Amino acid sequence: MSTGAQAEQWAVQFLQKQGLKLLAQNYRSRFGEIDLIMRDGATLVFIEVRLRRNADFGGAAASIDTHKQQRIVRTAHQYLASLTHVPPCRFDAVLMDNIKDQNVQWLKNAFGA
Repeated sequence: MSTGAQAEQWAVQFLQKQGLKLLAQNYRSRFGEIDLIMRDGATLVFIEVRLRRNADFGGAAASIDTHKQQRIVRTAHQYLASLTHVPPCRFDAVLMDNIKDQNVQWLKNAFGA
């Protein structure tokens, strides 16, 4: 399993402990991919998981640039189009420095649509 896949699995476990429910993992569209789609109560949450071993070039948070955010938002719109009812939504990020020590930062509402 790649380190990216390990980071996503760890993020799923972490978020499930916080009460979120996994709906989809690695959802793909022609616009891009969303790492995790989860439900937090009545809210649908689109989650980007980032692992960066060093802070060069801004670290994990900086790697989710405007272009990446736009691709995630477009992919989320395609996912939402398949639903009969569109619930409240938000975009979160789970940022990790290292898988081994599992230092994690969960940013709710990391960016908007």
